[in-house]
Amino acid sequence: MPVLNSSYNPSFYFKNNYLNTIYKTLFVDEEIYYDRKRILTKDGDFLDLDFSVNDNNVLAICIHGLEGSSESKYMKSTIKTLNKHHIDAVAINLKGCSGELNHQFSAYHSGMTSDVEDVINHILDNYSYEKIVIIGFSLGGNLTLKYIGERGIINNKIKAAVAVSVPCDLHDSAIELAKTKNRIYMNVFLKTLKAKLIEKARRYPEKNINIEQVEKIKNFYDFDNLYTAPAHGFKDAEDYWKKSSSIHFLPNIQTPTLLINAQDDSFLSKTCFPFEIAKENPYFFLETPIYGGHVGFNTSFNEKKYKWSEHRILKFIQENI
Repeated sequence: MPVLNSSYNPSFYFKNNYLNTIYKTLFVDEEIYYDRKRILTKDGDFLDLDFSVNDNNVLAICIHGLEGSSESKYMKSTIKTLNKHHIDAVAINLKGCSGELNHQFSAYHSGMTSDVEDVINHILDNYSYEKIVIIGFSLGGNLTLKYIGERGIINNKIKAAVAVSVPCDLHDSAIELAKTKNRIYMNVFLKTLKAKLIEKARRYPEKNINIEQVEKIKNFYDFDNLYTAPAHGFKDAEDYWKKSSSIHFLPNIQTPTLLINAQDDSFLSKTCFPFEIAKENPYFFLETPIYGGHVGFNTSFNEKKYKWSEHRILKFIQENI
């Protein structure tokens, strides 16, 4: 019954989920020196991979959240912690997130595990790591869980996975994010999503994307209905959410996998806390701290003490490699 009690116990100020959510983004910046490598994907596009390595025998494949990148603060903070404990890391920049628009009208989405598979195959074919782990945050966490679950038995070099702050149920999470309490986050996401879509509309006039419609987008339902679903072969937003939600794949997980979702995460619906699945699947571990916000999990303003999630990820990896 791998539903875990959590050790996360933040100071008073970080019991505020909004402060916890924005703190790293606004006030923390780890220095990471990446070595970038571009790989081609099976669909004829490209992915930029940023490596932070020091000839260790364990590699962590890290996947950012919606409109993030290898430069996202939570990515750099996690990778720096892993590097200090003799774990190499590669940060995937999902399509269009590395500072350059990708080469096709399609881009990335919450269920596009084919890109994760392309990266894993590249690593297996070109590097000698004997132990690999996958770490995903938010949208990247959904990709991680879906990849591990939809394949069931995977390459035996992949020893474990960790997913943090994951909207496992995309439909219900989209409803949560459309609420007034999350308006500031929604606006931040839509600002870059809409800008990229306007550029794609200009590059691909044959797709008949109406820029006036793009500018009127107010939530993920609007965006996914107008672009994500048709661009990636789904009927509509509802079809995309249903087929891409990792919640449906969790029962099939056969690799040690930890999901950390804070109970006060304003992005998540009740359906994003799959207690019953964790009780039934011995490979799927669920940890639900009372506090934490969305990809927050800070503990204090002391730089040496705030990294709870980074060390929790590290501990789970060490226990399973």
